Amino acid sequence: QVQLVESGGGLVQAGGSLRLSCAASVSSSVINVMSWYRQAPGKQRELVASISRGGTTNYADAVKGRFTISRDNTKNTVYLQMNSLKPDDTAVYYCAGALFLAPNYWGQGTQVTVSS
Repeated sequence: QVQLVESGGGLVQAGGSLRLSCAASVSSSVINVMSWYRQAPGKQRELVASISRGGTTNYADAVKGRFTISRDNTKNTVYLQMNSLKPDDTAVYYCAGALFLAPNYWGQGTQVTVSS
């Protein structure tokens, strides 16, 4: 069973930065696409950013230019660097791993709270 463990969430003021990490229990060669999703209270879960095994990235319009997803295949870890955070970024952030395209595995989530 693949496990994904997130870390790095917390409380930050608007304009600040946070870096999320997600460590996988299997080799990155097993997981094709690693992604970050988020879910705010009362809203549906949404894709924030994704990165393929080869390094191709994709971002939601709301975070382009502020967030950066990266992947260290030697450490089986994916990161989400979040800069210029806004209160609207407040959500539980989930790491997801896909064997092909759609997520097969999910982390437990980490809370990110941005105060105004």
